[in-house]
Amino acid sequence: MGILFVLLPITLILAGIAVGAYIWAHRNHQFDDLETPAFRVLFDEKQERKEENES
Repeated sequence: MGILFVLLPITLILAGIAVGAYIWAHRNHQFDDLETPAFRVLFDEKQERKEENES
């Protein structure tokens, strides 16, 4: 029973940190574009640089 007095505050503190991190990320627009970073891996940087230099 005594362990509950230790685990409950630790759990509440960790949950508060997680909620705070989520709120911070949401306010800083971290979840706005979820698709572009996944497609960015597929593009070749050298090809993009050559196209920029040609124009």
